[in-house]
Amino acid sequence: MHDHDHNGHDHHHHGHHHDHGDGQDAPSDIALRVKALESLLVEKGLVDPAALDAIVDHFEHKVGPRNGARVVARAWTDPAYRERLLADGTAAIAELGHTGGQGEHIVAVENAPGVHNLVVCTLCSCYPWPVLGLPPVWYKSSGYRSRAVIDPRGVLAEFGTVLGDETAVRVWDSTAEVRYLVIPERPAGTAGLDEAALAALVTRDGMIGTALL
Repeated sequence: MHDHDHNGHDHHHHGHHHDHGDGQDAPSDIALRVKALESLLVEKGLVDPAALDAIVDHFEHKVGPRNGARVVARAWTDPAYRERLLADGTAAIAELGHTGGQGEHIVAVENAPGVHNLVVCTLCSCYPWPVLGLPPVWYKSSGYRSRAVIDPRGVLAEFGTVLGDETAVRVWDSTAEVRYLVIPERPAGTAGLDEAALAALVTRDGMIGTALL
């Protein structure tokens, strides 16, 4: 069931040529390893669902997004890198060693005063695996996929991200060909922090756009 309506926001699309088979969003090595691990552990009764949730949480929040966080921190600290990232996200991200399935053509979009970016995939759940790891469950939900386009401010508010009227929200619709990475604004008062400390500030949700950082 796809409860989205494409009328009125086609300008956000970049040619959705998906095959919507269930396997389409997860050919990356890490995803396949996680899936194999899940089925093996459950099948053998070695793990209860709560422990499995902890493993998935680890991949969702710790392993994957740390790559993206390092990309953001480098962009904050290295103006030349930031320019390369905005000009050719795929190549700039590959410079830091992050490549692979589901990362073809990653476009970096930058938050700035008065502009906030939000990423969705209205047709299924395309997601930049090499920099963000596993997509969260809510990213794949039909509610998020349909409402992020129709009512992005309402969706953001539900995540606790309330934007003033003076801030425009740009919604980017991921496709099989193009994925997006949001570069959050660097927080004030972080001039003394090194790249590793800056990367520690960046969250997965900040790089999807449901959070400011």
